[in-house]
Amino acid sequence: MIYPGAELTRTEASPPPARSARARIESAARARFAAGGRPSVTEIVAAAGVSRATFHRLFGTRERLLAELELEPDRLTADAVLDEAGRLLARDGLARLSMDELAERAGISRASLYRLHPGKAALFRAMVRRFSPLASIAGVMDRMAGQPPAEVMPELAVAAWRVVSANFGVVRPLLMEASSLSPEVRETLLEEVLPGLMNSVGAYVLGQMAAGTLRPMHPLAALQSFAGPIMLHVILQPLLSEGVGIEMDSEAVVRQFGSNWVRGMTPG
Repeated sequence: MIYPGAELTRTEASPPPARSARARIESAARARFAAGGRPSVTEIVAAAGVSRATFHRLFGTRERLLAELELEPDRLTADAVLDEAGRLLARDGLARLSMDELAERAGISRASLYRLHPGKAALFRAMVRRFSPLASIAGVMDRMAGQPPAEVMPELAVAAWRVVSANFGVVRPLLMEASSLSPEVRETLLEEVLPGLMNSVGAYVLGQMAAGTLRPMHPLAALQSFAGPIMLHVILQPLLSEGVGIEMDSEAVVRQFGSNWVRGMTPG
């Protein structure tokens, strides 16, 4: 028996048409990023309630989905942002660097730039990670931590020189900014640079001092005496080569710097 109004009730109670698989995937990805995550394809399809096959049929790859949604610029775009940031840093300094101009020069939207680097402090930190030798130094220490200073320090000198010399156009303004000790710079120095150095090469040097293979002194002073000749060589060598015609094998030179440092730090 059909009661009056029953048909209307059924219509009103019917669920709305299911959203398309594409819409559910896009919504799931946006929600995960809004929550601060960096979801994988597995996480996205689980949240969207679709199969991986459906995901790949609609979007192909995670990178393509995120690019369409402007959620996460691809690696080439992220590198281009830091390259342009280095040029602007050298021209204007961090305080005057325009995030709007950076986005325009990198060819991305302002929103995409701020998803990558939500402010100048984050941008400066990313530039330090990209252009400084911290990662290379940590890699050498991980690989050679159990070996004596006579073997470790020359390799460390070469690793640091390679990165600094290859990126000196950006490293130089980074160093200038470091000397300014602005709030953005202090945050990076205190939270990332100094802890990174002390946890890798600083810990190694302290261990060698405790073992009696290196002369005891403040570890930061020891690191300064190690890095100084390398930085001076990076600065002067182009001038000597172009202006005076003096050519040197830079890798051999900085390796010798490392050996000289070990001899100077050896007790007795």
